[in-house]
Amino acid sequence: MNKPRDLKQLDANSILHPSTNAHEFAKSGSRIMQSGEGVYLHDTDGNKLIDAVAGLWCVNVGYGRKELADAMHNAACDMGYYHTFTGMSNIPQIELADRLLELAPNNMSKVFFASGGSDGNDSLMKIVWYYHNLIGKPQKRKIISRWQAYHGTSIATASLTGLPSFHKDFNLPIDGVVHTESPDYFRHAKDNETELEFSKRRASELEALILEHDPETVGAFIAEPVMGAGGVITPPEGYFAEIQKVTKKYDILFIADEVVCGYGRLGKWWGSEVYGIEPDMITTAKALTSGYFPFSASFITEEIWDVVKQGSEKYGSFAHGYTYAGHPIGAAVAMANIDIIEQEGLVEQSALNGQYFHDQLARAVSEKAYVGQIRGQGMLAAVQLMQDSSSKTFFPASTKIAPQVTAECYKNGLIARPLPSVDSVAFSPPLIASKQEIDQIVDIFSFSVEKIMAAL
Repeated sequence: MNKPRDLKQLDANSILHPSTNAHEFAKSGSRIMQSGEGVYLHDTDGNKLIDAVAGLWCVNVGYGRKELADAMHNAACDMGYYHTFTGMSNIPQIELADRLLELAPNNMSKVFFASGGSDGNDSLMKIVWYYHNLIGKPQKRKIISRWQAYHGTSIATASLTGLPSFHKDFNLPIDGVVHTESPDYFRHAKDNETELEFSKRRASELEALILEHDPETVGAFIAEPVMGAGGVITPPEGYFAEIQKVTKKYDILFIADEVVCGYGRLGKWWGSEVYGIEPDMITTAKALTSGYFPFSASFITEEIWDVVKQGSEKYGSFAHGYTYAGHPIGAAVAMANIDIIEQEGLVEQSALNGQYFHDQLARAVSEKAYVGQIRGQGMLAAVQLMQDSSSKTFFPASTKIAPQVTAECYKNGLIARPLPSVDSVAFSPPLIASKQEIDQIVDIFSFSVEKIMAAL
């Protein structure tokens, strides 16, 4: 008989894991997920866990949805794959594009399909450059992102990402990507500065940066409605209104990165709706298929589309695309996923249960000396951990407080996400989570964090 395979050893011997401390992983090994249903996952060690992160902010309709498996099966039986280059198409892609444009904000005109948020944002960067070249402004190529932002990990999008660990020793960021200051009011506000005053200051700093680089060299500004991996940072009062005054003044395209916020996470279909953003381009992914299939949809306005068409008169084909763009199986899964979101009222549920979630977190831990802030919107939240909130004293970096707390959560049956760069623990449960399951998340978290803090 064959000996049972040691999956953890095989994993350690063969896989370079993304966003993983390779040195520590060599000692600890992997956690292997085996199955899931609803908001729960089961690992190969026999643990049943509430996934309060929805994979990576994406499994909005929960695990084990037969409707999505059936959509995959039926689409694969019809046609497992065909490319969409040179004007080729497929029925699921066409139906999905039409449906998404009905849902999309700000009169979006066309959809570009790809496989994930990174290549969606990467595509929009290229279109920014293409657009400005075609309208006779080739020097208008710089793209401004923000420190603490997360926009992907390709060479271009890791440059947009404003987290230094994604740049260090990767020779990033590339030329043409510039960063302005973060909207993190909690960390960066001056004494007695109101949120609106802070927002105006950030907009003034953005304008100064644009003038420093020359407005005729700046093509676009990119922002998440709520920052995800950078700390679940919600914009302070008036922030996007002030920022958009600047981008419009200097004719700078606005890219809304809705990869985390889109499809109901914030209690509306789009984060742009929540915060009054009027984007020229939008990137979406993750919850488009609830993570069941790698798929993204990026949007452009009619004005940009008209210019792209002019490019084809000049150059011929729009020379950009991916092998799996508009994949018929992914498009079919996205259609089935949107059906579930609409039929089960998950956007509305996200608003109602999201408020309940924030209320319960506040009830459980807001008065603790080690909690500086509870922030977020809808079914997206983060708890700011501090050595002492009254004096606003942060933990030394060596404490690794967020990973300690989430490791304890895991032992107690809860998956939460550590955000070590800001000493925070993040939550983004599936939108199907009930109030009872939210109570479980809060109870396990509050028990786990108390245990770690007592030990410290």
